Amino acid sequence: MSGGKAAGVIVLLVGLFLGMNAIYTVSEVDQVVVTRFGAPVGKPEVNPGLKFKVPFVDVVNRFDKRFLPWDGDANQMVTADKKYIWVDTFARWRVADPLLFFQKVRNENGAQTRLDDLIDGATRTVVASQPLLAVVRSTALTDEELAAEAENIEQPQQEKPKAAPDQAEEPASEDAEAEPKPEDEGAKKEDAKADPVKSMQESVRGRNAIQERIRSLAAPALVEMGIELIDVRIKRINYVNSVQVKVFERMISERKRIASQYRSEGQGEAAKIRGQMEQELKEIESESYRQAKEIRGNADAEATDIYAEAYKRDPEFYRFLKTLETYERSFDGNTRFVLDTKGEFTRYLNP
Repeated sequence: MSGGKAAGVIVLLVGLFLGMNAIYTVSEVDQVVVTRFGAPVGKPEVNPGLKFKVPFVDVVNRFDKRFLPWDGDANQMVTADKKYIWVDTFARWRVADPLLFFQKVRNENGAQTRLDDLIDGATRTVVASQPLLAVVRSTALTDEELAAEAENIEQPQQEKPKAAPDQAEEPASEDAEAEPKPEDEGAKKEDAKADPVKSMQESVRGRNAIQERIRSLAAPALVEMGIELIDVRIKRINYVNSVQVKVFERMISERKRIASQYRSEGQGEAAKIRGQMEQELKEIESESYRQAKEIRGNADAEATDIYAEAYKRDPEFYRFLKTLETYERSFDGNTRFVLDTKGEFTRYLNP
């Protein structure tokens, strides 16, 4: 009896052990690919809950559903205007297709390696197609800045005519012509002389557009690995020593140009204000002069009316006062007059 109980306990323990090995859980942040002898079995488990597998044979491979970080190393790159800079980028990605992800890269370490290759390569490609000014600034270049930057960029199309001798050495087919037509050579030369400003206008503008271009270049290859590239950002850009000196000189020159522009605008505004002030001053003086003349005229008219009224009341007394005023204005201590005592002017002096 005791032996049967022991056997039952052993069977129960073995069953419990097998049951525990046959059951696994999928959390809200996990997605699972079950493999048997290294090969995937069934579809990936992406919904949370209790799941079953063959014990001791099936292996549970868990992958995170959340956004995962990628932080690249700083690499030295060259811009379209031949300036060397250090570019440090980071990205966010997620496992979009766990089965394809497992088949292509196996785990996150393998994914990080592929991300290193693809994002770094895309970053080099985009940086090499843009001038330094477009890479380091966050806003788009203006048409004037595009024209100025395009003068420093060597167009790749200019190197195309160099390939003509190599092509000429290859054996020509029976359908090919022995010599190229002059019209074809002219067309090739015209293609080689592409407008650099137009070429830059068709390219990306500003830091945000450059980051989006990097993401769009790297994303298609990652989709084939079950990876969705969410976003790529430039974390840091440093200049090499030779470029740093030129950048500082350019910044100083730009600041001086802006300061000169501000001074010129300020001087123009000051001249405008002075002109308006002088005009208003003249208008005020003119109005004051007019009002003074008007007041003086009114006063003279009123005085004349008073004199006339006084003359009407006592003409003789009025003449006497006016004569005295004339004497006061005419005579002083050193004045000598020879006058007729019978004249009108001296009639009030006669006894």
